[in-house]
Amino acid sequence: MSELNPALDHPTYNYKIVRQFTIMTVVWGIVGMLVGVVIAAELIWPWLNFNQSWLTFGRLRPLHTNAVVFAFGGCALFATSYYVVQRTCQVRLISDKLAAITFWGWQLVIVAAAITLPLGITSSKEYAELEWPIDILIAFVFVIYGIVFFGTIVKRKTSHIYVANWFYGAFIVAVAVLHIVNSLAIPVSLTKSYSIYAGTVDAMVQWWYGHNAVGFFLTAGFLGMMYYFVPKQADRPVYSYRLSIVHFWALVAVYIWAGPHHLHYTALPDWAQSLGMVMSIILLAPSWGGMINGMMTLSGAWDKLRTDPILRFLVVSLSFYGMSTFEGPMMSIRTVNSLSHYTDWTIGHVHSGALGWVAMISMGAVYHLIPILYGKSQMYSIGLINIHFWMSTIGTVLYITSMWVNGILQGLMWRAYNQDGTLTYSFIESVIASYPGYMVRLAGGVIFFGGMLVMAYNVYMTVRKNFQAEPASTAA
Repeated sequence: MSELNPALDHPTYNYKIVRQFTIMTVVWGIVGMLVGVVIAAELIWPWLNFNQSWLTFGRLRPLHTNAVVFAFGGCALFATSYYVVQRTCQVRLISDKLAAITFWGWQLVIVAAAITLPLGITSSKEYAELEWPIDILIAFVFVIYGIVFFGTIVKRKTSHIYVANWFYGAFIVAVAVLHIVNSLAIPVSLTKSYSIYAGTVDAMVQWWYGHNAVGFFLTAGFLGMMYYFVPKQADRPVYSYRLSIVHFWALVAVYIWAGPHHLHYTALPDWAQSLGMVMSIILLAPSWGGMINGMMTLSGAWDKLRTDPILRFLVVSLSFYGMSTFEGPMMSIRTVNSLSHYTDWTIGHVHSGALGWVAMISMGAVYHLIPILYGKSQMYSIGLINIHFWMSTIGTVLYITSMWVNGILQGLMWRAYNQDGTLTYSFIESVIASYPGYMVRLAGGVIFFGGMLVMAYNVYMTVRKNFQAEPASTAA
């Protein structure tokens, strides 16, 4: 047995739960992104569904979003929050058994989603497609998660609560409340229920949930990750702790109001649409405050980017975060939204956040964690991390630029009129014009997915016993 193996059972911290969620982050990342590649290919070659209803785009698309957001992203958040709260509070999780319940409960949620969504069992709500029995399980897991997380903070040995825990805590509380309120429904069978809300109210509640699932699940939670792993990997203190607190309160106060910008030009009252637009524009300030704080943490350590691909993952993810949080407020402006909405531009925007921000910061965090969790000096191959970084970056850029071009093209074609008031282009002509963009998107997706396979191999080789790490000189 290696002398490093005792780290697998850390005397102070519960590393077992962190290892479980970290490994499943990689596993579900591969699954979710593979489904994404399949549905991207189906938009080019529809026959790839082989006339099977459970393989159609409409069934697999919600499976893809749930797998990437809640399975891959969710496992990354569970893993890093459990790790960070223990390290920053200098105390073990309040209950190993309750933590284990969150792991197995969350995996059960994911498997249930993977079974029901391809079968067409869905509530049809964006990011909330799962039916009521699974919704109850999600609520249960998140309540237990909150008990474990906040209970650990209560018994901390440090007087200070580090800012990363503020963001993780906000994510846990907000997602639990959002999920429970939006998922309130009347069951009519084991697999079917109807929302208690109706019409425009249902749409408003849905996008109050939908945009804040982005705001708290995909933003606040991963900012908690950023505030721990960027300073740790750079070996530098946070640039401005005061700015991080201002960033936190401004973000959580403003984000919750931004949902109505998804409902421009609908039956939602104009005042509510305008409120959502204004709050979305204001949101740019705290978002960029956090991005700048993360970037400036590297002051005096920029040279490390030449030799540390893990730090590159973390820093480039911040660049995509800054870009996405500029693009979002811009797209919330009514005149811009009239062009962008319902087009592939929205898909590009979502993926600049999901691939560029969420996935890349998660990958950087996983690469940071794996050697620590398994008692290794470093990852099996620093060179493979570097290859993965470039595959992720190139894949993301190809994906989002192709969707930007497609989206603007579609928006302009859809609202082009002849002198007599008839449409210049039919809808199918806009679909045909989008095909080159779909080809580029598929290429980007395949490259990004290939990077996940490289990561999985590197993680496997690191985790297995008695591996020989590369000499540090190959890290360039």
